[in-house]
Amino acid sequence: MILVRESLGRPADRSHAVQIVTDRHTLAKRRWRGVADDGTEFGFDLERPLLAGDAVKIDGEKIFVIVQAPEPVLEIPLLSVDQAARTAWQIGNLHFPLALTPGYILVEDDPAIRQMVERERIPFHSRTAVLQPFHAVTHRH
Repeated sequence: MILVRESLGRPADRSHAVQIVTDRHTLAKRRWRGVADDGTEFGFDLERPLLAGDAVKIDGEKIFVIVQAPEPVLEIPLLSVDQAARTAWQIGNLHFPLALTPGYILVEDDPAIRQMVERERIPFHSRTAVLQPFHAVTHRH
């Protein structure tokens, strides 16, 4: 097993990239294990979590790169500034992270979120995508 302690940055040339695919919850951790597409095993003991696209090992021509796995999400179109602010506030009030784009909100497909958008009659679409939530402020109780 190869021990990784830090990112090697984002490689410009990914033609020889070997993927280490993981979900966003694991990617947020500092200590975890993963297996690359070629079967190479990795252990991660990091100062700070990695980001999708980070290289973690270069072995000859192989560049081992972290890839975030897609997951079921809800895409909520932004119809107006008021609707966007209200919807984002409601999602945050349920303590779910979200990703903001110029045209829609992306949030994990969870029964609580579905119930909220259906109750409020907010239009949404189900799909599979990589969710990279917006992190503004650390919140603790």
